[in-house]
Amino acid sequence: MSSFIILLLSLSFIIFANSSTSIGCPKCGQMSVPYPLSTNDNCGNPKYKIYCNETTGLEFVSADGINYKIINIDPKANKLVIRPPFIEKDTCQSSDLHVGGFKIEDNSVFNISSRNTILLLHCSENILLSPLNCSSSSICRQFEEKQGACAGSLCCSYLKDASITNHRIRVRVEGCTAYTSMVNIQPGSSVDTWNFGIELQWLPPISRN
Repeated sequence: MSSFIILLLSLSFIIFANSSTSIGCPKCGQMSVPYPLSTNDNCGNPKYKIYCNETTGLEFVSADGINYKIINIDPKANKLVIRPPFIEKDTCQSSDLHVGGFKIEDNSVFNISSRNTILLLHCSENILLSPLNCSSSSICRQFEEKQGACAGSLCCSYLKDASITNHRIRVRVEGCTAYTSMVNIQPGSSVDTWNFGIELQWLPPISRN
């Protein structure tokens, strides 16, 4: 085999390898899986791993192995939204309390965006030492009144920003036992208009060019 043919085969392999990892994955149920998100080793970028559940649809897997349903993806903005955990009304505990809440690996390409307003529910008085809005005017009171969950206990709210870790939402028995989140909430808006979810953003993949 001549060196020219070997060169052509080598170039073809490189082009195929690059293109095969730059394509979107097949749909998961009714939801598209845009690049760079990846549901298997043959599509997308493996650093942007998500999970396709054939029954419930796309899911994001936390650092603790908890699956959260993906309810929206905006590939142009490099963002996706996951459903907050279920809250047991009788005990006011989030379904992920046993692992301390939602957590992303520190070295992950994903992080929690600054457009999330977090409500912490059923809190102990120790939380009053933190820089959160735990006053009677906190919007967490509106949530309690509307949803009928965790009413009568101490609650707090805060906007996710750079001053608070963007890789986790923490709950614990000694602090707050439940939480929920809204994306891009507007001041003065009613509970009926709140967009419940946890918005995650991802770093765009490094170009090969």
